[in-house]
Amino acid sequence: MTDSTVVVRVPATSANLGPGFDSLGLALAFHDEVEAELFTPEDGSSRVEVTVEGEGAGELELGDEHLVVRAMRRTFDRMNAPQPAGIRLRCRNRIPHARGLGSSSAAICAGILAARALARLPYTPLAGQDGADDQAALGSERTKELTDDEVFALATEMEGHPDNVAPCLAGGLTVAWTDQFGTARMVKLVPDASIRPVALIPATRLSTETARGLLPKEVPHKDASFNAGRAALLIAALTQRPDRELLLAGTEDRLHQHYRAPAMRRTADLVERLRAMGVPAVVSGAGPTILAFSTPDAQDLIAPEVGNDWHIQLMDVDQDGASVQSPRHADAS
Repeated sequence: MTDSTVVVRVPATSANLGPGFDSLGLALAFHDEVEAELFTPEDGSSRVEVTVEGEGAGELELGDEHLVVRAMRRTFDRMNAPQPAGIRLRCRNRIPHARGLGSSSAAICAGILAARALARLPYTPLAGQDGADDQAALGSERTKELTDDEVFALATEMEGHPDNVAPCLAGGLTVAWTDQFGTARMVKLVPDASIRPVALIPATRLSTETARGLLPKEVPHKDASFNAGRAALLIAALTQRPDRELLLAGTEDRLHQHYRAPAMRRTADLVERLRAMGVPAVVSGAGPTILAFSTPDAQDLIAPEVGNDWHIQLMDVDQDGASVQSPRHADAS
């Protein structure tokens, strides 16, 4: 049987963008790349081999607990495809981990998209599974298709909320929500070409669970109303009128950033200083990275205020989202 390989490229993302808590997200042109191969172990056993370059090297799980592998296995199950006998991953990671730039969403999306592409190719299944013999033929009737909407739903299910996986998959600026049936939905918007996000990345990390644990169960009605107006303004500013005054007003927040400040005091202080200078700056996702919108008249204000202990990464908006190279057989030239 011929073994197969696919390469998936996934962008970093920034969620919330200030007022759009658990809803707004932006794809950033800063990518992880995952090469996923299904192979046949010589001893007939089940095997997972993972190598990691860049972010997370020497820290991440290298077996079945690796997040990309977990996403692949969930996808094979969702597609009614037998689990493969061998999975080999080569992960080239650039997205910082536990910094609020969507590294876990990127890994989940990469695994789902890789498995979807590979499930229709011939591969050696793990012995003893229902339908394992059928997978010897390309396009087994047992294997169901996974639509883009179902990919988004599965990614949201694994991540727990849709605000990072939406821009990771679709690119651009996204608005995500859950409908009355509990289904994750999203719409993609195109930011103005002049928008240049700047990520200010500290050396320290902060888990999403820790950051979410600081949020209150209830917020004042006036704060919810305030954020609803600012989120609408921010969408208008990002897509139609990206001047600094509107972006500064549109990135104001009363729902989450100040509640999380005790867990990332340096981030909160720098956001406050930048905003006092007129720079539209927010906490990226759960933090501690800061995302600033670098309009031409604000670019020179950022670097002097940041100092040397933050990494400044000027980025473009990724308009396309995750991409999958056409699956190829490992013995192809």
